[in-house]
Amino acid sequence: MRHNLRGNDYLAFKDMTREEIEFVVDLSLDLKKKWVAREPHEYLRGQVWAALFEKSSTRTRNAFQRAAADLGITSIYLRPDELQSGRGEPLKDTARMFDRYYDGLFIRTFGHEIVEEYAQWMQHPVINGLTSLAHPTQGIADLMTIKEKKRDYPGLKICYAGNLYNVCYTTMIMCASFGMNLTVARPNGMEPEPIILQETMRRAAVSGAKINFTDNFDEALSGADIVYGMSHYSMGQPPEEVEQLKRAFAPYQVNSEAMRKAKPDAIFMHCLPAYRGIDVTDEVMESEQSMVWDQGENRMHSIKGILAAVAL
Repeated sequence: MRHNLRGNDYLAFKDMTREEIEFVVDLSLDLKKKWVAREPHEYLRGQVWAALFEKSSTRTRNAFQRAAADLGITSIYLRPDELQSGRGEPLKDTARMFDRYYDGLFIRTFGHEIVEEYAQWMQHPVINGLTSLAHPTQGIADLMTIKEKKRDYPGLKICYAGNLYNVCYTTMIMCASFGMNLTVARPNGMEPEPIILQETMRRAAVSGAKINFTDNFDEALSGADIVYGMSHYSMGQPPEEVEQLKRAFAPYQVNSEAMRKAKPDAIFMHCLPAYRGIDVTDEVMESEQSMVWDQGENRMHSIKGILAAVAL
């Protein structure tokens, strides 16, 4: 079984085995120890990576740039409005030139087909910093946080409360791969992408994970070891759609009352940004149960582990 990802792309958990995901988690945790101890780890000195951000970012961009710097990578930030691709140049032409200039591409964009096309035309690694379908750098950070706070994965119950897109899909495959039970609380009729659901259920059949969807928030919270909050809408959505989603997801706000319905030692996680007063209350964000800051820091270590896995 291939564990080391050297020379390979890193696009989504759905494309990786459980062993490959765990390899990156362990590598990220090891690099975090070196960072805490202030041990130099410039293992990729001399490499130059492009960082293409087509969506605004706080954690992903800063985590990538710090991770790259610690590994000795020079990172070149690319603005999409300054590229010829914004004026109609085919993506495959841009990708092949990037491949000649850089040792890899880190990209945060919209449709998942975009990162897949870059990967198709580039020989050097492509790392997905976020698409509509997957957020695999977040997934590694989440697994790191769960391991640090709960020690092991099998049998844990996660209550996910929020919209069904990239983070939810990554969490679905993550739980199914590692034997964690997941209950997604969402308005009735809202269903995940079929390709993600199919892969999730295939992996759950192997690991024994239980994956459920319900419109009953109390049911999802009952017995939860982890309450995972998520924004109710995504950046760039039309205002009327945002308002509709706010109303639909209002019953699923993570507040103190909701946390009391989970296990007494339950922790709260959120990929951020959190819209306080909408998807989560200020009280929960600032509570002792909140692990969002450790989780957010782990974004840096997870990206460092991913870079090392594909490029070292």
